[in-house]
Amino acid sequence: MDTQSYIEQLGEGAKLASRNISLASFSQRNEFLKRLSEELSNSKKIILKANQKDLVEAANKGLSESLLDRLRIDQPAIDRMIDSVREVLNLPDPIGQIENLRSMPSGIKVGQMSVPIGVIGIIYESRPNVTIEAASLCVKSGNTVILRGGSEAIFSNQCLADCLSTALDQAKLPVKAVQLVETVDRAAVGSLLKLSECIDLIIPRGGKGLVARIAEEARIPVIKHLDGNCHLYLDDGVDLDVALKVAINSKTNRYGTCNTMETLLVAESLIDNLLPTIVKEMFSHGVEIRGCERSKNIAPEIILATENDWYEEYLAPILAIRIVSGIEEAIEHISLYSSNHTDGIVTQNHQRAMKFIREIDSSSVLVNASTRFADGFEYGLGAEIGISTDKFHARGPVGAEGLTSKKYVVLGNGEIRN
Repeated sequence: MDTQSYIEQLGEGAKLASRNISLASFSQRNEFLKRLSEELSNSKKIILKANQKDLVEAANKGLSESLLDRLRIDQPAIDRMIDSVREVLNLPDPIGQIENLRSMPSGIKVGQMSVPIGVIGIIYESRPNVTIEAASLCVKSGNTVILRGGSEAIFSNQCLADCLSTALDQAKLPVKAVQLVETVDRAAVGSLLKLSECIDLIIPRGGKGLVARIAEEARIPVIKHLDGNCHLYLDDGVDLDVALKVAINSKTNRYGTCNTMETLLVAESLIDNLLPTIVKEMFSHGVEIRGCERSKNIAPEIILATENDWYEEYLAPILAIRIVSGIEEAIEHISLYSSNHTDGIVTQNHQRAMKFIREIDSSSVLVNASTRFADGFEYGLGAEIGISTDKFHARGPVGAEGLTSKKYVVLGNGEIRN
């Protein structure tokens, strides 16, 4: 079968399964999640073996360390997948609730009911955990999903897809509710983007190039997650210990994630009593620093930043540092260079904290906390299907509720319109 026909077959299967999933009871959808957590636990050795095969091939192809980090599955990673599934299991039902019910002068009552979107196509790179998180959230919210992972993770994803199919079957749900695109033919992505008669929403997770291509070519609505050029601003009069702790964690906790700090902005009043310590700590973690002219005076190892560095999502142990006069200049810098993903401030001044929250137009804005918290699991969503930098229809980490729409519901008692 050619790629186009194969993708059309997946779409038709997902569309047929969509009605069954949308009408499945809350307990039945949760039963799938229970079975999935058990299946993942029972399949750990098989998953690790499949992932090792992907890692060997990826290394032979010269993939960067940050991409290998995203691809890698170890025992703790499987445990995190299981925890993620259990978190989604414990979430309330995101569909079927009637909200904002109000009485109108005519006598009717008008409200809105949350409903599944339908069939969702997810195109992603490297991270096999997306296979589990996406499927968990889609089924929980009454949607079916077609998953197109990167070719570098094909063995891992096939193994995880087997766990999903087994769990669906055990929960007496259609196995075509979750389907993995098992061809590595790059034409499969183009075919998915044109399948508007079957797919209701596309969600890309990957590099800026992939997301830009999908946004340009798709004939289907897209929830976009562009690059994560995340900033942290250290304000005048900050608690030095808190600022150091938050800055180091924001950068060094993990380098290859979209919520990792890429630019550190430091109030000039902190040049002598904080910035040298931060620079020393960053160097001790092996982080390369590209700084403004004033920051270069802190250490000769600092490389002079270029204009492009302020826009960069490094996804690597590289950090841009700029000294600013205060909060106004920090906000101005972020407004110019931020990708509107995640930006934070460390401050002891409530008024400036509120100013930062109001004026920074990003999907997540944090006060006195690491940028690494910008994550569906940390936000109590159980998991996330991606982090949207769009403003419609979902923004920030997209969990089960972000995979629903609303329809108006009218309750009457024989009223007619005059």
